[in-house]
Amino acid sequence: MTQVVLIRPGATAYDEQKRVQGVLDVPLSELGRAEVAMLAATLPAELNGTDLVALYCGPGESVARTAEAVGKVLGLRPRRVDELRNLDQGLWQGLQIDEIKRRNGRVFRQWQDDPLTVCPPRGETVEDALERIKQALKPLIKRHHDENIGLVVAEPLAQLIAGYLRRDDRVLLDDDLPTGRFERIVVHAEVGRNGNSH
Repeated sequence: MTQVVLIRPGATAYDEQKRVQGVLDVPLSELGRAEVAMLAATLPAELNGTDLVALYCGPGESVARTAEAVGKVLGLRPRRVDELRNLDQGLWQGLQIDEIKRRNGRVFRQWQDDPLTVCPPRGETVEDALERIKQALKPLIKRHHDENIGLVVAEPLAQLIAGYLRRDDRVLLDDDLPTGRFERIVVHAEVGRNGNSH
């Protein structure tokens, strides 16, 4: 059984201001640095004897700083995987969520209800992001069959990864998830196999 510990980085100023970050490289805020310090201090005990054999992270300063802090306490050097970059949300990036709701209320609701049917202007489709996730994770899951690994990735990509690993039927994106937290996911057996898994 392969298990992934999916770690969300600490908060950035954009998280605190409820702005869409996407692929913009925003550093950890003061709150984010405190969250990462708390995560690093408590994670070994919360893993409760679950040893991670590897730690992977996407690009971006908040992700990298979180991965470094976690890696330090777990004795692992984070390995960067560029394909685990966040979802490119195009012209929505930098805008406050309330501003997007005011300007494009119907489209934003559709984005939350069925993200596969909407692409932010000049952004990346969720379908393309899921394909990128699949190409990045399949070899990692295969390499670490029956082992435990850590992934540090930003939102909303973390939600897409969680759904893919669990093989959820629907893609849902919540715009209000806590930062500096982690979840354990037992990887669905189909994910690491060759062939066409979604």
